[in-house]
Amino acid sequence: MKKLSLWQVPTLILPILFCSSALAQTTDVTPSNPNLIAPPTAPTASQPAAPPTPPTASSPVSSSKYDQQTNLFKPAPVHEFNFDNGLKLLVKQDKRAPIVASYVWYKVGSSYEPNGSTGISHVLEHMMFKGTEKYPTGKFNEILAEIGAQNNAFTSDDYTAYYQILASKHLSVAFDVESDRMRGLLLPPLEFKKEIEVVKEERRWRTDDKPTSKTYEQFKATAYLNSPYQTPVIGWMTDLAAMKNDDLKAWYKQWYAPNNATLVVVGDVEPKAVYELAKHYFAAIKPSKITPVKPQKEVPQIGKRHIVVKAPAELPYLLMGYKVPNIAHAKPSWEAYALVVLASILDGGNSARFPKELVRGQEIASSASADYEGYGRMNKLFTVSGIPSKDHTVKNLEEAFLAQIERLKNELVSPQELARIKAQTIAEEVYEQDSVSHQATLIGFLESVGLGYQVMDDYINNIQAVTAEQIQAVAKKYLLEDHLTVAELIPQPIDPNKAKRPRRSFIR
Repeated sequence: MKKLSLWQVPTLILPILFCSSALAQTTDVTPSNPNLIAPPTAPTASQPAAPPTPPTASSPVSSSKYDQQTNLFKPAPVHEFNFDNGLKLLVKQDKRAPIVASYVWYKVGSSYEPNGSTGISHVLEHMMFKGTEKYPTGKFNEILAEIGAQNNAFTSDDYTAYYQILASKHLSVAFDVESDRMRGLLLPPLEFKKEIEVVKEERRWRTDDKPTSKTYEQFKATAYLNSPYQTPVIGWMTDLAAMKNDDLKAWYKQWYAPNNATLVVVGDVEPKAVYELAKHYFAAIKPSKITPVKPQKEVPQIGKRHIVVKAPAELPYLLMGYKVPNIAHAKPSWEAYALVVLASILDGGNSARFPKELVRGQEIASSASADYEGYGRMNKLFTVSGIPSKDHTVKNLEEAFLAQIERLKNELVSPQELARIKAQTIAEEVYEQDSVSHQATLIGFLESVGLGYQVMDDYINNIQAVTAEQIQAVAKKYLLEDHLTVAELIPQPIDPNKAKRPRRSFIR
């Protein structure tokens, strides 16, 4: 599901996700072995009494069934459980390895933040690792490290997620620590004072010192006038500088509660056993009154917008974006899937049009990419971006991009090209199912943006149903100059005396 992946962003653009460490910047995290769900193994003396021993999973077998209609293996079903306190539990069985991915998703991210508080969701994500009464600062990570768990978190526009990938027999440990910090975070002032400086440094490294990332930030602020997607996930530096620990306490109290969370578990587990385990750790947590944010609908764009960004850089850069509907708002619904396929026609592997014609053929671009952001809470963008080759300008590249888009409006995609792109798009989704982390990420992501995990059930059929005429129709309807925002990076001299900032992992 290449253009669906929440991790994917246009080439060289700052990722929309801000993670607890470099480990979290890819969904394809495939950990090494371990075993089945078993009674909790107490890592510390303070761990609560073990729940009844849950039934163990059987020996590893495929959890998928063959679908004769699509000639593909159909993924195992998602089992849904709802607790009285509002927590939703989604469990998917995958017995191919004795591991499990456990994710807690909160429906809060940068698109929920008021002006003046940008970046607060991401700062709170950092502080979620700074201790509770039960597990003081550092103990949380220590316990998970002792059992070989991968442990991290990430923040985006519409959600904040915390995850562990570990042996199935240790799932209770993940539930214990996550249930504890869901409402028991201490937020020590001294820890905040240190961590806010870490976040500022992260912003400098990820954005301020990266000209393409800086361009993307300015591009978003120009493309959106009223949408909350206008602001950066990591926050504006001025807001970070003004942030107080009390602001975090209020934000935590407002959004971190079981009735604003989704617990997703994928791996070598028995769904009913996971339910009993989750009930033991999460059911007693009291819900909170969650006041929904007031909807902010983006105002219609009535003409092309163009900005110039001047920053120290070695190469120029071009970023173009069109306003398009997401999967929830596309009418008719096939338009969203036609845009997915359209993006793949332009940038779906080495044989796609951008690499084949603009990079290797005409040699106008040294890099070129296309992306459809179709899966947020609100409408986003269809973007194309790239770096012109040595003998060409940003203007040349913009003209080449526009020519490719006009071609899609004027010529139907051939049956051969369409079949190849569909096969590749579907194959990518099938291959990604090998990762329990990818599966858990996709389920939680779709739930958190309000689409529901059921959307993925018909994804392959919807892609297969896209026609050449539909691709042409969405190109004509949405890829219009009046819907376009263009950002151009003009390189400025790089100060040779300015020391290059060392890369940091930003591990909690």
